[in-house]
Amino acid sequence: MTNIVAIVQARLGSSRLPKKVLKKLEERTVIQVLLDRLSKSEKLNAIVVAIPDTEKDIPLAEHLIQLGHDVFGGSEDDVLSRYYEAALYSSADVIVRITGDCPLVDSQLLDVMLESFLSNGYQYLSNVAPPTFPDGLDIEIFTFSALKRAHNLAKDPGEREHVTSFIRSNNNDGVGNYALNDENYSSLRWTLDNAEDLEFIRAAFKAFSPNVFFTWRELLERLRELPNIVELNSRYTRNEGKNMGSGQKLYRRAKQLIPGGTMLLKKRPEMFLPDKWPSYFSKSKGCLVWDLDGNKFVDMSIMGIGTNILGYGHPEVDEAVIGAVALGNMSTLNAPEEVYLAEKLLSMHPWAGMARFARSGGEANAIAVRIARAATGKDGVAVCGYHGWHDWYLATNLADSENLNKHLLPGLSTVGVPRNLASSVFPFDYGDIAALVKIVERGDIGTIKMEVCRSTEPNVDFLRQVRALAEKRGIVLIFDECTSGFRAAYGGLHKNIGVDPDVAMFGKALGNGYAVTAVIGKEAVMQAAQNTFISSTFWTERIGSVAALKTLEVMENERVWQKISATGCAIKARWQNLADGVGLPIVQWGLPALAGFSIDSEDNLKFKTFLTQEMLKKGFFAGNSIYVSSAHTDDVVEEYFCAVTPIFEIMADCYHGNRNIDQLLDGPVCHSGFARLN
Repeated sequence: MTNIVAIVQARLGSSRLPKKVLKKLEERTVIQVLLDRLSKSEKLNAIVVAIPDTEKDIPLAEHLIQLGHDVFGGSEDDVLSRYYEAALYSSADVIVRITGDCPLVDSQLLDVMLESFLSNGYQYLSNVAPPTFPDGLDIEIFTFSALKRAHNLAKDPGEREHVTSFIRSNNNDGVGNYALNDENYSSLRWTLDNAEDLEFIRAAFKAFSPNVFFTWRELLERLRELPNIVELNSRYTRNEGKNMGSGQKLYRRAKQLIPGGTMLLKKRPEMFLPDKWPSYFSKSKGCLVWDLDGNKFVDMSIMGIGTNILGYGHPEVDEAVIGAVALGNMSTLNAPEEVYLAEKLLSMHPWAGMARFARSGGEANAIAVRIARAATGKDGVAVCGYHGWHDWYLATNLADSENLNKHLLPGLSTVGVPRNLASSVFPFDYGDIAALVKIVERGDIGTIKMEVCRSTEPNVDFLRQVRALAEKRGIVLIFDECTSGFRAAYGGLHKNIGVDPDVAMFGKALGNGYAVTAVIGKEAVMQAAQNTFISSTFWTERIGSVAALKTLEVMENERVWQKISATGCAIKARWQNLADGVGLPIVQWGLPALAGFSIDSEDNLKFKTFLTQEMLKKGFFAGNSIYVSSAHTDDVVEEYFCAVTPIFEIMADCYHGNRNIDQLLDGPVCHSGFARLN
């Protein structure tokens, strides 16, 4: 007698929907419903659930044993080995492979397939290649001898993870492709892989409650009457996980666990290439980044959002940090390096007399505003530029939700910001001294806070007028140099134009990837910090100060600001020559070391997405901007332009109407600013 055993593959460690097989469908778990439906088969002799032999899967094993089911524990990653050992355990002659994400598996369909398998003498039979059934009714049947051969010969990790890959690829003489339907239903999604799938499956079972033994054809008919159910998960494509990298899969999981998906808006994959961006890195060095699958990319993009001016993993900086770790990062006592760092920064900026340190740019901005308000006794702040996420800044949008649209990120919401902060912060455009004067004439403005520049070269006359206005009105002038600092000068960009502020902040490049920011200012202003509470435990850790001191030393020795400015100028010139040569109108912006361009078209975001998409295929992180680092050598830049040139030619064809940019995109268009993620 042929022993036919269904081996159900299940685990709790799903990346997109953790513990999905223990989710409830009415009063039963997903795995319970699946096994109940499967047990209705008239041809199966046994059912075994093959799970990873790991501590995290113990609750699943206990649940199955309590239900009276046979459980086999095996390798977590080598699923082929788990199946083979489970087949030995159950003395199976014929194996039916079912996965735990298919609770709608149909026992009647299985029996029809088993009849065909046995009568035709197949070694392998499935309804998934090519698919004609809804995704989620996947059934594979194969002999023990075919499984044994795969187990002994398959070497590729993908073949070990996906049990039947080797059988399908190397046993063609005995492979049968089963397709019952004249009509192709493969676009229907009945599998369980994410939260939307769970909604769909729950709705499907509710439509038949309390009966859980409906057939797939009965469900098909019912769904025709209930099209809203089908829409619950219709945006996902079949087997899309097979085409996703590990980083994309992890980001799917992150969006279920972390509001917004990640800690920094600018690092959301949606800002680069939705559904295709690698999302996470395993290591980085110089201007190279490796993703979670070991793919190597040249970073011609934002270089850690501008933090790594010396390149990733600079040996001297890392060595200094490792030495600090060996000595101890925290103590009841203070780290002396914070004093040395204060001395170093103040020596670069003779106008300043005191310094405070933090770990992020948003913190530094908030500290500077608090000190300025304490020093002047006035709450009103005039702002120009981007200054972080804190309440004081987002309050700008309380009076008008579009106030900050010209200041880097459009669409910033004020939800959660106290309404009583309205009319405390007033935006003005860079270069518009008349608008600033009008704000100051209110009489309650004690602080002018601005970037020295962002998208243009510094406007020296304007900055001098701002300085004079601040002095005349007794206003504290703050320069936010978290981004511009050390890019065009050894210290603040303001050094190059001869306009000194009362307070300045530095971040990003200061620690070459390690968390440290600085607030420096005139002693008369900074002493106001004594009269207000500004304090944080981790501002006293050692690593940030150590990293900053070594980074400053390397910058000074190598005159890095000159090097990256020259590289940036060369990149901007080549962008322009390339664009002019193919007839593509571009508008450039930013300091040479913070260079960027936009295509003068209403389809600019589509062009940016296409550029990122195609450069990613060539092994580059590259969009329409770059934070230049000293790791961007001439050879790297040359390699970049060899790769980007043909892409500019295609974009020019699209711009002139010879091709359609929409047809060239592999996925959604990137975001331009703040957007809620669902």
